[in-house]
Amino acid sequence: MKKALVCGAGGFIGGHLVKKLKNEGYWVRGVDIKEHEFCESAADEFVVLDLREPANCERALLVDEGPFDEVYQLAADMGGMGFIHSAECEIMRNSALVNVHMVHYAATSGAKRYFFSSSACVYRDMTTDEPELSEEEAYPAMPDNEYGWEKLYAERMAMAYGRKFGMEVRIARFQNCYGPEGTWTGGREKAPAALSRKISLADEPGTIEVWGDGTAMRAYTFIEDMVAGIYMLMQSDHAEPTNIGRREYVSVDELVQTIAEVAGKPVNIEHIDGPVGVKARNFLNDKIHELGWESKFSLKDGMSRTYPWVKAQAEAQKNAE
Repeated sequence: MKKALVCGAGGFIGGHLVKKLKNEGYWVRGVDIKEHEFCESAADEFVVLDLREPANCERALLVDEGPFDEVYQLAADMGGMGFIHSAECEIMRNSALVNVHMVHYAATSGAKRYFFSSSACVYRDMTTDEPELSEEEAYPAMPDNEYGWEKLYAERMAMAYGRKFGMEVRIARFQNCYGPEGTWTGGREKAPAALSRKISLADEPGTIEVWGDGTAMRAYTFIEDMVAGIYMLMQSDHAEPTNIGRREYVSVDELVQTIAEVAGKPVNIEHIDGPVGVKARNFLNDKIHELGWESKFSLKDGMSRTYPWVKAQAEAQKNAE
């Protein structure tokens, strides 16, 4: 039985990844600074540790009968666009500390494979009509925010440790990911969850506020597709950073209308000032497709699974107030 360590197992993607690995027959240890907020962890063992501390990274990697076969590093201080723009120092410091210590102790403990969760934020701002970028075109580097700069440095650090210690390193650059059991309120939520919450609580017909003019273009990847891509990449021999995302670009206003259609609830949009981020990020997914990965969930299909979950959370909170 393979042994896997999932760092960030109390978070959205990490929590779903633990379930995927268990379904694949692994023994899994989950580690995070907190337990999962929305479900009980599926891990065989869940340990609450602050991975900014080097001793805790070392402790997380201690396991009987030899080193971990696979280490998945998803732990990070992160959130939606509002958080990314308001917490630059926290993001740079906290995530860098986790990444510096975790890759060092994974390599020196003899871990066989190391996965690092990077982001499409490593790419520059683009216009909607620009050709899609390949992974190599992240350089010359010009990320739009500090979150992207930290991710780019952590990629290079992981690859350097892989070269020095003979540890197989796999790096995925995530597109916007969404689905049930993710943050949906409090300031760290991302657009699909935030808009689902707003629509679920709006009058009918109602009006919701949307940051910016609604024209920024994004593509969104459903969580089941994302964890399938993570697992496929980790098992492959592809050692270079690899994009994982669905090719279905929509404007923010189109995202609102898709969620409203799923909700069966007409809404009007009031555009207000707020952090929007880049105009667009268009990047190729050829490398992950070469491994056999294909996105199975359209945006509407994924939101049909996500919106009811967010709606139930929002209504439960409202009723409890």
